[in-house]
Formats: sequence, C-alpha cells, structure tokens
Amino acid sequence: MLRLTASAADLLRSRFALSPAFELCGLLRRLSGCDAPLPAGWTARLAPGFARLRRETALDAVLALQTARAGADFVAPPPRGLTQTWAEDLATIRATPPAVAQAEIEAALRRQPARDARIHALLTSDQVVQTLADALDRAWHELLAPDWSHLRAVCERDVVHRVGVIGERGWKEAVEGLDDGLAWHGRTLAVALRDEYGDVSLAGEGLLLVPSVFVWPGLAVFHEDPWPKTLIYRARGTSVLWERAAPGPDTAAALADLLGRSRARLLLELDTPASTSHLARALTMAPGAVSDHLSVLRTAGLLTRARSGRSVLYWRTSLGDALVAGTAGDSDAAPGDGG
Repeated sequence: MLRLTASAADLLRSRFALSPAFELCGLLRRLSGCDAPLPAGWTARLAPGFARLRRETALDAVLALQTARAGADFVAPPPRGLTQTWAEDLATIRATPPAVAQAEIEAALRRQPARDARIHALLTSDQVVQTLADALDRAWHELLAPDWSHLRAVCERDVVHRVGVIGERGWKEAVEGLDDGLAWHGRTLAVALRDEYGDVSLAGEGLLLVPSVFVWPGLAVFHEDPWPKTLIYRARGTSVLWERAAPGPDTAAALADLLGRSRARLLLELDTPASTSHLARALTMAPGAVSDHLSVLRTAGLLTRARSGRSVLYWRTSLGDALVAGTAGDSDAAPGDGG
C-alpha cells in the first residue's frame, strides 16, 4: 500500500494533463506482450506495422527499456498540461542530456539485462538518444497518430467529467472514482499497489492526474524525479473504445446519404459524451459548424445533452443508437435483400 499525504494547498495545485509519449509507450508494451494484449481487432490492424518497425528501426532497443516495474523516464517525459502534443514530447526526448539517458539506461539494464548484443550496442552508443527518438517518432506516426484524435478525445472527455465531479461532490469522490484501488482517509490517499509501499508527501506540489487508454488494468503511479507526484488512470470510455467496431465505409456512407457527411461523422462519434470543442478537435471541424449540426441532430431526437461542470456534453439517444445500428445492419445485407 502506497500512502500519499495531501494538504489543502496540494488540492489547490492538483491538475490534469495528457501524455502522448506515455500512451505511445503503453501501446508498444501491449503490442510487444509486456502488458495485457490489445483487443483482437486492434492487434490485427497494428501488428504488421509493429513487426515491420522492429525490423527497420531501433524499436527493440526502446522495448528493452520497458521493464516489468518501470522504464527509462526519458522516453516518456512528464506531461505539462492538457494541450501536450507529440511534437513537444519528442523535442523533450531529443533534448535529454546524454549523461541522464545513460544513467537511466544503465538502471534499466540492471533490472533487465539486454541479451541481444545488437540491442546492447545500440543502448550503449553515443547516439542512443537520437536513435531511440527516431524509432519512437516513426512508431508514433505509423501506429498511433492515425487514431490519436479519437483516443485524445476519450481522455479529454474524461477530464471534463472529473472536473464536473470535483465541482459537484468534491475531490474525495472525484479521486476515489478514478480506480477501485484508491481510498481517501482524512489527508491521506491510499493507493493499493502490489509492489509499492510507504508514505509519500505531496509537499505542496499537488497531484498530477493523467487519463490513459492504455494503463488498464490498475494504475500507474510516479512519485520520484523527474516526474511530479502522478496518478495515471484508465479513462472513462476506454471499454467502449475497445469494444466498438469501427464503422465500415458502407455504414458511414449510408448515414452520410441520410444526414449529410458532417452530421453522420458527429453521430458516429457520439457513442460517448463529448463537448462541442472536443468534437471540433477530434473531427477537425469548425466549432460553429459543430454547434449547428448538433442542434439539428438534437432537434431530430438523435442526441441529448447535459451540463458537466462548465461544459455541455452531447451523446446519442437510444434513437440515435438504433439509427447507427440499423444502418450498419443494412450495409451488411446482400444486394437485393430487404426489398
């Protein structure tokens, strides 16, 4: 059991952030078998590209630093806020001082030695930081970037929900709601972890809360430099993300014929709650246009809405779900069926 001691000042300084680099490392760990596997559909889609990158880049050297208990911090630097981008994370990785990188690599290799001589040579070379950064950048663009807008939207929606809980019911309920293994007793947050014990003071620095789609099951906790005191937890909507099959082109086309392309995209996106700004970012649409389309869909009974904190969230009604499901069913029918 790890116990985090917090003061009133810590609550005032606690904040949320997103970490593209942590999500990339989480994806790589799952594809490599270090952690629980991805759902079958995601694995089937991403595994060929992952195997190719392992042949063409130094990705195996990156994976060698992902030990059972911890990895090298410089390949997943601490996030600073909710607007964190992969370009910012990559710049931080590339700027890692060689001495810092080497110390972290040596610590990782002591926990889990690299048995492959080629990997050991890469990790002990003078160019290791840039070599690993190049491999991570290719992995980002080829494996994660195509899905990032949707994954980011899941995390952003989670933050909107948590902020709403804080405003309505307070920090205790908001933090305990992050995971079953969290319990707040007075000034102490108890974190049920298998391999972590002891008492850690937040020391007035606050707690960094980071939603993730790859951290399940359980939590990731950081409480040593260079990270601030951090809880990385499973974002709401992750289960839906994995369970939902991506709509096929026929489904999307049928909805577009019925509603128009933009409204069809919004309806497909809203199986989990989202605000106008989140939808605009995820779908690369103007906020004003999103708002207009949402109004039409809501008037038609396909969406509902509710306030969460300072945001208004929209999601599909049962009628909207039925329309999406019915369109998908129609797209699977053989030509001439259902006449």
